[in-house]
Amino acid sequence: MNDEAKRKQLRKYKAFATGLFVLMAVIFIVTTILQKSNNSHWIGYVRAFAEAAMVGALADWFAVTALFRHPLGLPIPHTNLIENSKQRLGDNLGSFVVGNFLSPQNIRPYIQKLKVSNFVGEWLAKEKSQEILIKNLSDIVLDILNKLDNSTVSQFISKKVSEMTDDIKLNKVVGNGIGYILEKNDHQRIITNLSKQIKEYIIENDEMIQERVKKGSYSFIPSFVDNKIADKITDGLSDFFKEIEEDPQHEVRELITQKIYEFSVDLKEDPKWDEEFKTIKNGLLKNDKLDEYSNDIWVSIKKTLMKELQEEHSALKNYLSKNLNEFAQNLKTDENLQNKIDHWVRVTAYKYILKNTHQFGNLISTTVGNWQGKELSEKLELEVGKDLQFIRVNGTLVGGLVGLIIYTIAHFFI
Repeated sequence: MNDEAKRKQLRKYKAFATGLFVLMAVIFIVTTILQKSNNSHWIGYVRAFAEAAMVGALADWFAVTALFRHPLGLPIPHTNLIENSKQRLGDNLGSFVVGNFLSPQNIRPYIQKLKVSNFVGEWLAKEKSQEILIKNLSDIVLDILNKLDNSTVSQFISKKVSEMTDDIKLNKVVGNGIGYILEKNDHQRIITNLSKQIKEYIIENDEMIQERVKKGSYSFIPSFVDNKIADKITDGLSDFFKEIEEDPQHEVRELITQKIYEFSVDLKEDPKWDEEFKTIKNGLLKNDKLDEYSNDIWVSIKKTLMKELQEEHSALKNYLSKNLNEFAQNLKTDENLQNKIDHWVRVTAYKYILKNTHQFGNLISTTVGNWQGKELSEKLELEVGKDLQFIRVNGTLVGGLVGLIIYTIAHFFI
């Protein structure tokens, strides 16, 4: 029922209560006139009833009206009670709600019944729900990206990179990286490939070796001898590198491994390498270059994100949809996950409500206290005015019955 309907209902019952008072007044006037010319006993009883009923009706009208306004506009003490006591009413109402509805023993049974995992799982499993969620998330992120200032973000990235690199010992990072490669034995593949490439280069360039041999040979030595020597050199070198390529335990491999290991230790422990890498780092990460790198990185990331978020079926949105589907299925089937989420929700809700119960009380108190007195009176009268009009009706009838009883006792026994 809206406020307009409540006002009509209130006017109806006010008219009924007032009409009953007017009826008693008419009966009182009529019986008073009749008594002057008619001695019938019943007239006195009716007159007594009507007279007492009028008194009761007026008394209850005054009491009901005094709650919401000054009767007849007269500033009589202890009237217009709601408007004059609205702050105290708000404080008491807030304390009542907190004490009787938000106490631990009252909210605990309701909190323990909370089970949101199944509901969330069912909701997320729907394709339309996923579309709504992804669209809203995309709109929020796009709005944030559009509002971010590019220069501010790039400066932030530049500052953080500078702070991070200041504490990083690049020589130790490189040394540890080489050590990790040695530990995993991945360098052997490099040696194998390098040996293969050198072998093939020697075979493919045998003519160059012949020219080198002839160039370094004596003039009196025949060419076929130089060629024979060059062929031997070519075959020897290619066979040597072929052995390295095919033999995982070749001594050259062990020697190279040892030299690489010594180099990695030297990188980490020798102070000169620390200075070398600092020089390289400072050259690459000068403030102007770092700002330029940071700006390029941020612009690229922002452009990619905005493109992904704006396209209807982008890779990012497909990835989100896939993960939402998996999460929804887990929520519906994984009891352990359900229990964890529901427990977290219950504990969080319970702690939050208990921590902020005073805020609920303050909200009620402040809201009621900020209402205009007349507005508050009207709101309350709309809600309870109908029932209060029955007080006036009851007052009229009860007052009349009491007056009739008193009149009867007085007539027969006094």
